[in-house]
Amino acid sequence: MAVDTLDLHIEEPGQVVGFLGPNGSGKTTTIRCMLGLIRPTAGSITLLGSEMPAGASLALARVGALVENPKFFEEFTGRRNLRLLGRIHGIQRKEIDQILNQVGLADAADMKVRKYSLGMKQRLGVAATLLKDPELLVLDEPANGLDPAGIVEMRRLLRDLGDSGKTVFVSSHQLGEIEQVCDEVVIIDHGKVVTSGPVDKIVNTSSSNALIVTIENTEQARKVLEEKGFTVSSRTNNQIEVKPAPENPATITQILADAGIYLTGLRTEEGNLEEVFLGLTEGRSGDML
Repeated sequence: MAVDTLDLHIEEPGQVVGFLGPNGSGKTTTIRCMLGLIRPTAGSITLLGSEMPAGASLALARVGALVENPKFFEEFTGRRNLRLLGRIHGIQRKEIDQILNQVGLADAADMKVRKYSLGMKQRLGVAATLLKDPELLVLDEPANGLDPAGIVEMRRLLRDLGDSGKTVFVSSHQLGEIEQVCDEVVIIDHGKVVTSGPVDKIVNTSSSNALIVTIENTEQARKVLEEKGFTVSSRTNNQIEVKPAPENPATITQILADAGIYLTGLRTEEGNLEEVFLGLTEGRSGDML
């Protein structure tokens, strides 16, 4: 079963919502059901107040969607591709130029699409979804295959779109990017929601800080701290990890010093979305749906 009794409610407009899950967890299937591309065997979907897929004509007029890699006429310029699409919706040239500027393609507007980098093509795809001035953007892996510079550009674009008042629903496996750009996150596994809510709340409640101790005799230090009731694990580069971190890190320094062990480094490492994700999904991966 691809999606199993998945309950998902997004009611607050003007947010960037991350949709996460291991490969094969049902993310793309959920998005296809949401957009009326496939019909679920049971259950109901309401998109912007319209039952899907019966109300698709009403709902999709207010939705911009990018599912998988966008396709364009490679021998046409970016501007001409958008003008052709814009004619369907009666979009004026001035509006298209504004959208090209919004996605950071103003300088490349008259370049043939075949010369675009993958990141530029992805941004052109987002530009195409903006032609209708949608209330909701649904983006499936918009940063997939991008180099680091392209990922940063996409991050900025998604955040700008959210800040402009649009609701952005983005499926991604770029956990670090999702943590930086999203207001809320939904994590699914085996077709079920395992957690959802504000990113900072999920990270703070589902993970804990660790204290990283750099010391020469890691095994001796680990034994001393474990005898005091701490949970300790080994790392590379003469480091051990104490997790959860004690409220007063000086406690660790004192315990080790009393045992004649002197550390050379001490720092706190905060929990992150990747840690939460791996903990909730047990690090699973599989084939994309």
